[in-house]
Amino acid sequence: MDLLKNLFKGDKVIWIIFLLLCLVSIIEVFSASSTLTYKSGDHWRPITMHMILMAVGAIVVLIVHNIPCRWFKTFIILLPISWLLLIAVFIIGALTNGAKRWIDLGFIQFQPSEVAKMATIITVAFILSKMQEEKQANPKAFKYILWVTGITCILIITENLSTAVLLCGSVFLMMYVGRVPLRQMAMLVGICGGALIFALCTIKYVPSETWDKIGLHRMVTWQSRLDNHFDTSTVPPEKFDIDGDGQIAHANIAIATSNILGKGPGNSVQRDFLSQAFSDFIYAIIIEELGLIGGGIVAFLYIWLLMRIGKIARNCDKSYYSFLVMGIGLLLVTQAMFNMLVAVGIMPVTGQPLPLISKGGTSTLVNCAYIGIILSISRHVNELKKQQEQEEAEKQKQIQEAAVTLLQNAANLAKEQTLNESQNKEQNGEI
Repeated sequence: MDLLKNLFKGDKVIWIIFLLLCLVSIIEVFSASSTLTYKSGDHWRPITMHMILMAVGAIVVLIVHNIPCRWFKTFIILLPISWLLLIAVFIIGALTNGAKRWIDLGFIQFQPSEVAKMATIITVAFILSKMQEEKQANPKAFKYILWVTGITCILIITENLSTAVLLCGSVFLMMYVGRVPLRQMAMLVGICGGALIFALCTIKYVPSETWDKIGLHRMVTWQSRLDNHFDTSTVPPEKFDIDGDGQIAHANIAIATSNILGKGPGNSVQRDFLSQAFSDFIYAIIIEELGLIGGGIVAFLYIWLLMRIGKIARNCDKSYYSFLVMGIGLLLVTQAMFNMLVAVGIMPVTGQPLPLISKGGTSTLVNCAYIGIILSISRHVNELKKQQEQEEAEKQKQIQEAAVTLLQNAANLAKEQTLNESQNKEQNGEI
């Protein structure tokens, strides 16, 4: 029992949520990897590799959650390193699924944008903590945060628009939590809103041939996704090619045929038609197999995670820990929301995996590192709480000892007075 307590430190609820998400991941990735099984010809290879990765991720959690949380400030060094790696992606990046997002070293393939997201969140938390004033953050914090986030997003956006948008949204929420002046945030919303409208119009109405000529091939992909999402035209059933529609139509069918309890783990039909069933559209497979109840439980796990993180942030003794843990929580939950909204057809396809559930490499390990950071901070909060309880108990003990001493002194004084009175009476009687 003592071994488990020493091994699994920090908030026990966070551990439970993490282990439940890992369990769902193993079950659903195993079920949703039929396309990978078909390509490899090995039924067990996809899930075996995923389970090995999850085991490595669990080790990452155990290592990181034992790191004293004051050391996380040194992780800011990851920011310039991640910028260099993002630049390297343009030069030596591997082209996968039509995008250059990975650096392939032969023995390992990793995604620098995931490291850049972590480094940016850590840096923004540091800036907010250092520039807090009595009523709000120093206005200069806004400028510094824009520089840090802007450089990261510019390096990411050409090959991974959704990740850049996700990071910007998470940083914006962090600025709100960090009491950045509302006037500056309102100005940012106005500028970003105008830029977004301009970008959407540009992507939608500039011909795809033009984007190909100038080398911005991802613009064609974004244009196709926007057209598919906002296309409200009706197509005669005899001309509707569901395989041509690919991801979205099959995800909708998976959800529509799920019912309340679903078809049961391993009984998905649409996994054979969704090329990214184990990643971008795994939430649709979860609903198909586990039903609306299972999908609701998975969504509740992320909400529960954010609630626990909020509780941890409130009990932190230093603002840096509060901003860091809230930034990580907002990033994880916002990414989960992106994935779920895409799966149910509310948002255009973004390519964001479901944190801690979808099959992945770099993203899984980085998400496990996030959980480790949360647990490390919660461990610090628990130790602080125990220290306060010990100090309070010591004070109570001192008060009780003082009260006992006072009562003893009072009793001795009363006894002495009684003795003196009796002696005086005896003397008076003798006289």
